Amino acid sequence: MGFFEAIDPRFAQYIIPVCALETLHSGMRWAEGPVYFADGRYLVLSDIPNNRMLRWEEETGQVSVFRYPSGFSNGNTRDRQGRLVTCEHGNRRVTRTEADGTITVLADRVGGKRLNSPNDVVIKSDGTVWFTDPPYGILTDYEGHKAESEIGGCHVYRCDPQTGDITVVADDFVKPNGLAFSRDEQQLFVADSGRSHAPDAPHHIRVFDVTEGGKLKNGRIFATIDPGIPDGFRLDEDGNLWVAAGDGVHCFNATGRLIGKIFTPEVAANVTFGGQKRNRLFITATSTLYSVFLNTRGIQTP
Repeated sequence: MGFFEAIDPRFAQYIIPVCALETLHSGMRWAEGPVYFADGRYLVLSDIPNNRMLRWEEETGQVSVFRYPSGFSNGNTRDRQGRLVTCEHGNRRVTRTEADGTITVLADRVGGKRLNSPNDVVIKSDGTVWFTDPPYGILTDYEGHKAESEIGGCHVYRCDPQTGDITVVADDFVKPNGLAFSRDEQQLFVADSGRSHAPDAPHHIRVFDVTEGGKLKNGRIFATIDPGIPDGFRLDEDGNLWVAAGDGVHCFNATGRLIGKIFTPEVAANVTFGGQKRNRLFITATSTLYSVFLNTRGIQTP
């Protein structure tokens, strides 16, 4: 049980004592953006500095290159039709991979100005695409291409693929990062990882109420992450938030209380639920893909 810490007794119900943290693959430079394909029993993840996406097969454990070059891809998800949606740091855009393998650009400019470097993305049940746009892909040539921000800020966006409309839904973040909807889609959680480049900057997750018109209101701090910064996260069916952090994965219950941790040997960047019963938490942490079976399930996704 050395990989787990129960800060609150309620965390024990989610741990399976015979299950340990498994190492599935290593050798990446900065692993990110895991997304599970239940229909194929495989996981796709980004290796940002290596400008590639990898595919891990659940049945065999084999790993292959899914896409190279990947546009320095970061966050990934699937839409309600099962199509892959990807944030591309290097190309400064959000794309969709169609069933025939062609790439459709969903968002790359706002008001004629190029996006910074889209980071993470989620899809609402109405088909709208919500994504964050910090500057990590333009700060250096390591995770993209060094450049000045054309927008002059780091925002959260909503994109309607049907109309092509892209709107700012939150403009008061330092570095917006991971994001996820609650199970009923009445709330949107968004990480601010500003402390990655400034020690006094935010390192918390905020939660907003989502209006029927697709706007956000009543933003407030849900949880603060320490050590490290909040990166990617996912929710389970009990409303717990499983957050990638400096020492592993932090689990917050629906009230924002830290109830437990899963420690990883490297800094965690993102997580996703998968497996045949959605009870396997996949963790991308620096150079390695890990997983652990839990006594809970991630909320239903494509």
